[in-house]
Formats: sequence, C-alpha cells, structure tokens
Amino acid sequence: MIVGSAVLAVSMSLTAAALAAPVQGEGRLLVSAGSLPAVSPRAETPVLHDDDEGGNADADDPAIWRNAAAPGRSLVVATAKEGGLRVYDLDARLVQSIAAPPAAGEDDAPGRFNNVDLVHGLRLSSGRADLAVTSDRGHDRLRFYRIDRDRTGGPLTDVTDPAVPSVFSRDQAEVNDQRTAYGLATWTDPATRKSYALVSRRERTGIALLELLPAANGKVTYRKIRSIDLPSSFRLPNGTSWSPCGEPGELPQVEGMVVDPENGTLYAGQEDVGIWRLRADLTGTPKLIDKVREYGVPGTYDEASEECTPGADPGFGGTKISADVEGLTLLTESDGDGYLLASSQGDDTFAAYDRELEDANEYEGGFRVAAASGTPDGSEECDGAAVLNAPLGSAYPNGLLVVQDGHDAPGDGDRPSTNFKFVDLGKVMKTLDN
Repeated sequence: MIVGSAVLAVSMSLTAAALAAPVQGEGRLLVSAGSLPAVSPRAETPVLHDDDEGGNADADDPAIWRNAAAPGRSLVVATAKEGGLRVYDLDARLVQSIAAPPAAGEDDAPGRFNNVDLVHGLRLSSGRADLAVTSDRGHDRLRFYRIDRDRTGGPLTDVTDPAVPSVFSRDQAEVNDQRTAYGLATWTDPATRKSYALVSRRERTGIALLELLPAANGKVTYRKIRSIDLPSSFRLPNGTSWSPCGEPGELPQVEGMVVDPENGTLYAGQEDVGIWRLRADLTGTPKLIDKVREYGVPGTYDEASEECTPGADPGFGGTKISADVEGLTLLTESDGDGYLLASSQGDDTFAAYDRELEDANEYEGGFRVAAASGTPDGSEECDGAAVLNAPLGSAYPNGLLVVQDGHDAPGDGDRPSTNFKFVDLGKVMKTLDN
C-alpha cells in the first residue's frame, strides 16, 4: 500500500556513459588487507546467537545516539534481526532489549529488524523527539522508537503508528516473499526541515524515499515520495554485459547507506557491485565512485551448494574493496572535511574515502579492526558500522566507531556468534591521518 495521491515512482536506467565514469584505483594495483594498519577495539557487547536458544538474534547494524546533556551517558542502538533491537551503554553493557513484532499470522514471516538510523528533533504531536528508526524486513515496514535516556523501563519507546503502510509490498503474500524493506538511512533536509528515510529493497536494486510524518498521539508514520532502481546489469569495457552471480531471480541488492547532511548526498553500497553516489532526493543520475574487486567476474550459481563458482577475472574491478560492500557511515569534521567509511566484508577491512565532492571522494586509506594484547577480538565479515566524531565523556573523548563482528571469537562452540565492537575514534583518525 502507498500513502497519498502525490506519490511519484521513478525507475531509472543508467546509460553506458554514466557507468563508464572514472573510478579510483584503475590499474589494478590491489590494496592488500594484510598491508593495512590495525586498530583494536576497547569494548565489545555481549554475544548474540542466531539459533532457537538465542532467540534467533543476529547482530547487524548499529547507530550512536549522543546524549547532549550528559555525553558519557550516550547510547548505541543496534539491530539483532529476529532478535529485535538491543540498546547498549558506552561500556557495551546491555541497557534494553526490544523484541521484534510477531508474525501477522501463523504462516507469515516474523518481524526482523535489519538496519537502524537516527532522526533528531522530529516534530511529533507530543513535541519534538529524537527517534531510532529501523527497517522491519519481516513486515516490510519501518518502526520508530522515541529515545528518552532517563525513562523508567528503558530509553526506547515504540511510537510507530499502527497503520503504517508497507514500503514495497502490495499484500501479505508479497511480504512473505521477503523482497521487503532492507537497508536504511535517514536524512533531514536543512532547507525544509523535513525528515526522510531512504530504504532499499531486499534482492532488488530499488531504493525508496519516504517522508516521515507525525501521526496522532505522538506516533510516527510515513509516505512514499519516489523510488529509483539502480542497474542490475553492466556493460564492461570489452563490450560484454555482466550481472553479479546470485540465486535465480535475485538482483544485486543495496544495504549499506548513509546521507551527508550538509549537501544531501546519498552513498549506497550495492553489495556485489560497489558504492554509488546520488542525490538523497533520488533525482539526477547516480555515479559509481568505486567498484568491488569482483566487478565483472562471471559466475555460475550451483543450486546444490547454494554458492557461485567464479570464472576468470577479466580485470575490470576496483582495487580497494571486496564484495560484499556493506556498512557505510560518515565521519564528519567541523571544517567540512571527513571520510566516508565502508565495510569491505570480503577481506575484513574498512575503506576510507574523502568526504568532499570536489575531491571526487578520493580513496584515503584503510584499516582493520583487530585484537591486540588484552583487547576483545576484532571484526570479521562486518555488516554494519556507525561513527560519531564528538566527545562522549571520559570513555570516548575523541568519538566512537562501532562495528559489527560477524564471527565473535572465541564464540560458543558451533553456535553462530555475533556482536558489536567499540573502537576509540582517536585511533582511527591517527591511522587515517598518517
């Protein structure tokens, strides 16, 4: 269901000229993961287990909420998929756990929180509030949680309008197919002060722009403004056409997204393709600013193993990131400089690109999050990441980077084990500035 009669759907097909735009790193001088410096985490959250005993909780995506009145009492809000939401303090201790909504019916998909982002000072019928916004892949909806650090019972309160519409699906059958709300980034337009969510679609290339709106009784809803489809097939320099290998019917999806609030630029990570730059209002022509190393590599899907067997590399890929490109987060600096950070899941590293558009988002370096003596283990196969360059009390006076760890060590036997690592941002900045 789509709200409002002024909804505009835009399906875009990029030209070969747009796709052939210059990309950093041409020449195939690959950056080796082993050659990158390492930063060690200071703390880690309790482990989550994606099994029945663990409540099917799987760490995915974090967001950092700064308590302006008491920065040392700031919070990290994180998704745990079917396990719902987790809220942590700056010591990585659990403050609150929120269950995902139950399935609509006995045979329907359960709630599953995929990505989370924040909106500051949204005007509600009950007054302005900071909100945590999450994509509920299970129900194809967004959900909203008001943040009040001193609230009895936990800092997050559900303020989702019960009548919020599906983002992409027309009925419950389509919801159950799970080509639903997936990646998420929020954006407040400084010119209009209107707040939006950019939402990607699982197993599809689409991104939707939703305006966030107040509803009755302090609740929040949204309406779709427009949507865009990124390419699923690409013309290579040798004249052939290439599509990333995947399950039959599956298109190369987007998950990691972030908006630069100063210029309204959306960065979107198409997992098996690379990083796109486009206007957050989804107008204009997207530009591919970097490609994964596997770009252009043919593959054959094997149904028995549910894996893709790659062919020979024709040499058209990038040199800095390996599929999947996952969590994107923006490290801002007061002078307008800063970095776009991207999780290079295929080689367990993070890539940093110049934030300034005038420098064409030039690659500035990379790093790994790895254990040092006396510290927690590092981050492997990172899904989501969040950074905040602001003082957060005595624990993180230089700011904080939070990254998901897809394989927590030592783990718990054969159980799937994930969590989040907290890294002193000062260490990251020193690494990137050297």
